[in-house]
Amino acid sequence: MRRCWEWALLWLGVGSLLALKVNKHKPWIETSYHGVITENNDTVILDPPLVALDKDAPVPYAGEICAFKIHGQEMPFEAVVLNKTSGEGRLRARSPIDCELQKEYTFIIQAYDCGAGPSGTNWKKSHKAVVHIQVKDVNEFAPAFKERSYKATVTEGKIYDSVLQVEAMDEDCSPQYSQICNYEIVTTNVPFAIDRNGNIRNSEKLSYDKQHLYEVMVTAFDCGQKRATEDVLVRVEVKPVCKPGWQDWNKRIEYKPGSGSIPLFPSIHLETCDGPVSSIQTTIELQTNYIGRGCDRETYSEKSLQKLCGASSGVIDLLPTPSAATNWTAGLLIDSNDMIFKFDGKQGAKIPDGIVPKNLTDQFTITMWMKHGPSPGLRAEKETILCNSDKTEMNRHHYALYVHNCRLVFLLRKDFDQADTFRPAEFHWKLDQICDKEWHYYIVNIEFPVVTLYMDGTTYEPYLVTNDWPIHPSHIAMQLTVGACWQGGEVTKPRFAQYFHGSLASLTIRPGKIESQKVISCLQACKEGLDINSLESLGQGIKQCMGVCPHTNRTKYHFNPSQSVLVIEGDDIENINQALRKVSYINSRQFPTSGIRRLKVSSRVQCFGEDVCISIPDIDAYVMVFQAKEPKITISGMDHFARPASEFEHEKGVTLLPDIRIVSTVTKMEHPPDLKETMERVHKPVLLEEMHHNLDFCDILVIGEELNTKQECLELDRKELQGKHLDATNSTAGYSIYGVDTMKNYEQVLQQVRYRNWHTSSFFDRKFRIKCSELNGRYTSNEFNLEVNILHNSNTNIMEYVNHMIIQPQFIQSIHHPEESINSINGSALPSVATIVIVTCVSILVFIIVLGVYRIRTAFHHGTKENESNKENEMDWDDSALTITVNPMEKHEEPRNVEEESEEEEEELEDDEEDTTSAESDESEEEEEEEEAIGNKESKRNVTRQDQLEWDDSTLPY
Repeated sequence: MRRCWEWALLWLGVGSLLALKVNKHKPWIETSYHGVITENNDTVILDPPLVALDKDAPVPYAGEICAFKIHGQEMPFEAVVLNKTSGEGRLRARSPIDCELQKEYTFIIQAYDCGAGPSGTNWKKSHKAVVHIQVKDVNEFAPAFKERSYKATVTEGKIYDSVLQVEAMDEDCSPQYSQICNYEIVTTNVPFAIDRNGNIRNSEKLSYDKQHLYEVMVTAFDCGQKRATEDVLVRVEVKPVCKPGWQDWNKRIEYKPGSGSIPLFPSIHLETCDGPVSSIQTTIELQTNYIGRGCDRETYSEKSLQKLCGASSGVIDLLPTPSAATNWTAGLLIDSNDMIFKFDGKQGAKIPDGIVPKNLTDQFTITMWMKHGPSPGLRAEKETILCNSDKTEMNRHHYALYVHNCRLVFLLRKDFDQADTFRPAEFHWKLDQICDKEWHYYIVNIEFPVVTLYMDGTTYEPYLVTNDWPIHPSHIAMQLTVGACWQGGEVTKPRFAQYFHGSLASLTIRPGKIESQKVISCLQACKEGLDINSLESLGQGIKQCMGVCPHTNRTKYHFNPSQSVLVIEGDDIENINQALRKVSYINSRQFPTSGIRRLKVSSRVQCFGEDVCISIPDIDAYVMVFQAKEPKITISGMDHFARPASEFEHEKGVTLLPDIRIVSTVTKMEHPPDLKETMERVHKPVLLEEMHHNLDFCDILVIGEELNTKQECLELDRKELQGKHLDATNSTAGYSIYGVDTMKNYEQVLQQVRYRNWHTSSFFDRKFRIKCSELNGRYTSNEFNLEVNILHNSNTNIMEYVNHMIIQPQFIQSIHHPEESINSINGSALPSVATIVIVTCVSILVFIIVLGVYRIRTAFHHGTKENESNKENEMDWDDSALTITVNPMEKHEEPRNVEEESEEEEEELEDDEEDTTSAESDESEEEEEEEEAIGNKESKRNVTRQDQLEWDDSTLPY
């Protein structure tokens, strides 16, 4: 047994040695392979072919190739043995190969023999070989354009090398199929061509007038001649020849009163045509020199304007609105809307004596608006604005203001008794503005021996001062004139001389006072101008400076004092565009002067190192200011009342206008959509809406004979004017309240005006007319007439007692709307029944007493009437004209309705009327006609009078 195991082991050892001796060589393959595979195919064509050799051949197993093994991470390839004996193999793809995902692959491959026997033991492997496989592309993708459409803009009349470039892409991986080899214009008959790179050019000059826009379809081909699946649209816009200038602005800008500030050029921008602009300066000028006095200013009277600006009192208007009291300007040429007086070298005006004090002392101020042009001739004569000269005998000028050769000269000759020495007498100013035919505001401040000129708010010292001897004293009267100088001596007949050629307005003189700079600025302020809004939105790119701006890289702007000129400058065109879009027009007047305001925008540019720079044309535009709605000013209130004579003789007199009300309305404009609706609205009432604005004067004028200052007057406590921009003057013609203030303040002051008459025996009535104005008469109210009757009664104590009983405050309330008060008679605030009975009885008593007094007065002054039959209608009782008047400072709860009087009262009236027949029958026919006219007039006032709680007998027909 032991010997058997030994023989087995010996046999195995010998076999192993024989096997090792048979498979003694490794397989051999090439060191590298290069292969090609077409995408979407699995066969790889290798160069050289995949073949493994083994030197052990033809020994079975040892000389055969059993496998090829690929080394690499997740390679999509595998190698298979086609013939073990010849060692031939094949490389193939395990899955489809996509060139667009990966174009090349590189990996390691080795060959393995079959070993020493069938079991494959003791196999050997070859060395490692590198395999590089390139994926061959298939033209499976078509070209596609990068953009959905293309747009370009060209200027007419030019040939472009390239208008724009289109570009297509191909997703194939190989250069042959991924590259675009050709572009083609599909649209026919268009003046464009395209090259292999996609550059489109125009083949001829384009014309904006011929065609504004071209639409061209373009396609692309790859190098495999595969066409794009979709053609692309190319739009070419033709622009006119580029002209540098401002674009997108409107020539007409509309402005409605009350609109505040409106932008002038909200969409403007500058076209430079690609010019090398380094900086730009733009000037916007609002030209208003033909509007009023150089721009839209307040047209109030000079007195009202002085009061509004806080000037001291005492100003004397030398060119007032012509009126009965100021008639010296009636013969002058005048523009009434703006109170401008035009002097044509043929007229002057004499100022009446007493208007200006003779002795102006050493301090006074002359103010005026003046528009003057160059004088004709080389040596023009003096043109007098203001002159105070001898009225007769001699031709001495005491003081004067005149223009001579475009120089403004002020003359002041002092009296001899002050000092017998040379003193400053003539002060000369040489300014271009004196003869530029524009409006300017002049103030000559005299604080002798210093005289200062303010023009448009700027101070000017005289360039020449000449001295002269004082004037010797004399008893010759002096004549103050405007527009010429009075030559009273040295001529055959006194006449005007040295006429003025130009326009004047608001010429005033103020004795003894020099105004402040604040008042001066207010008096000459424009109410319209340029504005620039929302500068904060422009960030740090905007800088404001008044005057000369230091050099910075920011946009800066500055105004002139009247804000009619705005200069914007900077080096960033977009900032300039934004700033110009913010420029606005503003007019703060409630009733601006309508018409055109011209606008001019001029620009100056600088270019980078260029001798020739672009030129920007000016903008000529205009602002159209519409007419404001014209207000209708209405004065209303109690237009007739009667009072006992004792009240007029009282030291406080009688309040004339206790319930006066001033209301302004405008017509509410509505624009119907069609003619049919317009016809339907013809008979509809006009819609009115209340409007609030200022007034500048209200006059209380006496109708008939002027006031007799020895026995009557109109009075107003001056403290009523405190805290208001109002002043007042009194004369025998009436009472005038003036100043720019609200209608409410005017109401309050008018309600305090009183009429006194301390000798009433010869008076029975007085009539007044009230009229108010806005803008110096541009808008005037209705003429409100007031009639006041004076009741003469010997039994004064009884009358006062009766009045006292009627107007007890606890039974009275103020009435503003009569119809509402009458309808409220059943309200909860009625007094007790006993009180009503008392008031009714007292009213009857008052009626009887007053009727008797009136009958006696009528019989005494007019006599009896001729025929009773002619007055039968008037003898019938007409209760519609009864007026019950209440003290306006007290209140009552409800008006009395005379139709509710008792039958007993009517019987008493009829009895009393029978008693008066004999007195009435002897009256003349003339008196009868007069009374009928009064009755007709007063019947129109019935509604108003029914609300008064004091007896008014003016409408009783006798």
